[in-house]
Amino acid sequence: MFDLVRNGSGGPATAPLDGDTGWPGLRGKRVLVTGGTRGLGEQIVRLLCAEGVRVATCARTARDLETLAAATSPGLFTRPLDVTGPGRLEEFVTDTTNRFGGLDGVVACTGGSRGGAFEQATTEDWAATWAVNVAHAARLVRAAVPHLRAAGGGSVVVISSISGWKPGPPAQYSVAKSAQIQLAASLARELGPDGIRVNAVSPGSMLIPGRRWDRMRREEPEAFARFVAAELPGGAPVAPQEVARVVAFLLSDWSSGISGAHLPVDRAQNAPSPDGY
Repeated sequence: MFDLVRNGSGGPATAPLDGDTGWPGLRGKRVLVTGGTRGLGEQIVRLLCAEGVRVATCARTARDLETLAAATSPGLFTRPLDVTGPGRLEEFVTDTTNRFGGLDGVVACTGGSRGGAFEQATTEDWAATWAVNVAHAARLVRAAVPHLRAAGGGSVVVISSISGWKPGPPAQYSVAKSAQIQLAASLARELGPDGIRVNAVSPGSMLIPGRRWDRMRREEPEAFARFVAAELPGGAPVAPQEVARVVAFLLSDWSSGISGAHLPVDRAQNAPSPDGY
């Protein structure tokens, strides 16, 4: 196994271009993930814990966090909070760093949409959708930067969506997810001199138990089959575990040359919804 050359304690690493190319792993890294109790966020936390990462995560419901901690790692650091609330997210970043003795990466996974079609969505719906997607990601990175810099650098992953680069309603969600992709690219340029990498990941329509596509598959099998045939050349929606593996890669030292990238993980999906373009 080659030796990784680290900048500071736990910061970004580079590896020789020759020799053993075995997976360097993530063991010992310190990562904070927002929205870690459901869907993709839960799969990211589970995978990181299995890889030996020291993980912190937050969500709005304390019981969900307790269940996740019992199923993953007794060392999982959790806190119930709303990422749009003033100061709570920043406080959690500071407390995580104090608890772990540093920070090597963050994943902005919390997201969502409020309001319906364009003519029905209110100004408040647009503001709430922006806050939970774009503002939350920006606040997370801003709070993490001093700690990542102190560690010699690190990795930031912003979870966007296929809706951020392929058009589909609702507009407020698509616009917010598009802004996240641009946010990652811009921050990669600005924070690069500090050894901090920033990338965006855009999942396609994920098959998550109890959520939209799973319900459609069970309740409207014919409509679901038409959607798959028309928009999913891979024959099925992407699984959240597949997206989680990409996130883990971007947090790892193997991705040291990747920053400012936008990585779709969608099985070459066409339109983001059954409505097509």
